[in-house]
Amino acid sequence: MTTLILDSAALRATAVRITEDALVVELADGRSISAPLGWYPRLFHGTTKDREHFQFIAGGEGIHWPELDEDISVEGIVAGRPSGESQRSLQRWLDARRSE
Repeated sequence: MTTLILDSAALRATAVRITEDALVVELADGRSISAPLGWYPRLFHGTTKDREHFQFIAGGEGIHWPELDEDISVEGIVAGRPSGESQRSLQRWLDARRSE
């Protein structure tokens, strides 16, 4: 059995950008990691303005998008974990955004 050990000091985001199909995060140790934008439905459905307004949380261990009510951990991206949000929850969120 293989165990993945992550160096938490290296897992600090220093920059974020979102392309047409990916979330790209620059790490403190110089690496760039990316994940498919489809893994994060709220980012996928967000506007460019919503996506550009983010905050680093916990010293860069995570990223928060206030308008999208989305939090993503850097460790989760590195470990390859997509959003765990249920379809039902996502649909409620989409419906609420449409009624605004």
